[in-house]
Amino acid sequence: MELSGIKAWAEADRPREKLLLTGARNLTDSELLAILIRTGTKTLTAVDVAKKILSEFKNDLTELSRVSVSDLAKFNGMGDVKAITIIAALELGRRRRVSEAKKREHIQSSKDIADLMMPHMADLVYEEFVVLMLNRSNEVIDRYSLSTGGVSGTVVDAKMIFKRAIEKLASGIILCHNHPSRNIKPSADDLKLTKKIKEAGDILDIRVLDHIIIGGDQYCSFADEGLI
Repeated sequence: MELSGIKAWAEADRPREKLLLTGARNLTDSELLAILIRTGTKTLTAVDVAKKILSEFKNDLTELSRVSVSDLAKFNGMGDVKAITIIAALELGRRRRVSEAKKREHIQSSKDIADLMMPHMADLVYEEFVVLMLNRSNEVIDRYSLSTGGVSGTVVDAKMIFKRAIEKLASGIILCHNHPSRNIKPSADDLKLTKKIKEAGDILDIRVLDHIIIGGDQYCSFADEGLI
């Protein structure tokens, strides 16, 4: 496309112009979001609408990825179709992160665990407890979602964890759960549960290597903190 033709575009189309000229990485979040929104209102450009939406969610794309179609559709200049487009784009981004994480399933550090589990857990609005089963080479051989909705001694059954580990011939396990509040500090129940599972693992000769709490883009490693 000729540069002179691009310069004739309306102001509302400038994010598209910028993407063509400089590449997607040079656009702000609001400009990228505006491209998905496509059109504004009589008084607002698509970029204006995008800025209002991002401001409502603290300019945090993780917060934005947790909203529903109805949450987005209520904004001036939006509607169901535009909201669906944004949610679909955010979901594609999440799936890309999951796909990339699957290529790195050899665990050497707490960061490897966080990189593997964050794409799945960071955006959840409920608590989920996942157990990773590892072989002697610290390769993930199984990923088991044990429970959703809460983490406590009654919800997470150590017998079920080790039944699965024995069936998979795992030599070690890693515990992972998320805090939707994004507060990654272990609770008293988290500490009690981890101790209980580690003691059971010691008896069965199945190492409990770590317990990772994920809160948004942050994590806490029990192993790194000397809690396991």
